[in-house]
Amino acid sequence: MAEKFYTKYAGQTQIEGAGKDRFGNADGEQYDLAKPKAFKGQTIAVMHLYTGGDFGGWQDDFDFKLPEQALKEKGFEVYRWTQVPSLQEFRRILDFSCQFWLIPTAECCLSDEHIRIIKNFFDSGKGIYLWGDNWPYYADTNILASIMFGVTMSGSVPGGNILTIRRREGSPGLIPHLVTTGIEYLFEGVTIATLQRSQTLMPLVYGSANNLLIATFDDGKRRAIIDGGFTRLYINWDTAGTGRYVKNAAAWLANVEHRFTDTSRAVHQQVRVLDALSEQDVAVSQSRRTLDTKAEVRDHVFCSNCGTSNKATAKYCIQCGERI
Repeated sequence: MAEKFYTKYAGQTQIEGAGKDRFGNADGEQYDLAKPKAFKGQTIAVMHLYTGGDFGGWQDDFDFKLPEQALKEKGFEVYRWTQVPSLQEFRRILDFSCQFWLIPTAECCLSDEHIRIIKNFFDSGKGIYLWGDNWPYYADTNILASIMFGVTMSGSVPGGNILTIRRREGSPGLIPHLVTTGIEYLFEGVTIATLQRSQTLMPLVYGSANNLLIATFDDGKRRAIIDGGFTRLYINWDTAGTGRYVKNAAAWLANVEHRFTDTSRAVHQQVRVLDALSEQDVAVSQSRRTLDTKAEVRDHVFCSNCGTSNKATAKYCIQCGERI
């Protein structure tokens, strides 16, 4: 199933024969993890609490336009808040989102109930990306990361460097992973935080000071990324690897290997699946069935994605949610 979404270069950090951009990464979207528009119809909910500030006359503006543009290349839609939404709205948007990204500020803004909703969202099999940056811009991320993974981030480490593949233990760099597909060089961010090391998380990127900058979590059902450098999302965006990294990370967090192959996936599908259920009002077999009569053939249509039989009038598949 993953091959429907991923390119043939999935997992290849160094791609033999590929042309290079000016930073040394494979040049062309065919070397990304995800195929163009592969995630059409999937929504990323972004709680974007740090949007910039005035630092001694230097105005720091962070509008998320560049990441959003990159994500749309892969078909993702972005729903973004710049303040904590009501519980009702938060639940409603997460119901049809495939992943949640948090970009925190220096103060704790999430209520206990918001935290509970995020935890339940994650436990349902949907992805989360917890961002942070130099002290103190990781307040709510630290609360969530502590609850979910038993770790926090801290500090302010001067960054500003371009990292390459990690060559040996104890050195900076990227550890090859699906997220690093097509990325040999990556800008680490400006001033960054350090993530606490833990056996719960898998290191992905060590910063230039050999501090753990990015780590992943994957237990076969749930996926998460924790990252101490959100300045990468808007400062020096055109430096090495950032756009591809953002697209790859979202594609990996979509967790197609689990969400579109597990027999329980219908429980976690987006709102459009519920709409399809109400339209059809019928129980349908989980697997492709042989239809015995022409009447049955006229009344039903098979989903080209998963093979499930649906009523001929249905717009979306009852099982996987794809348009019929």
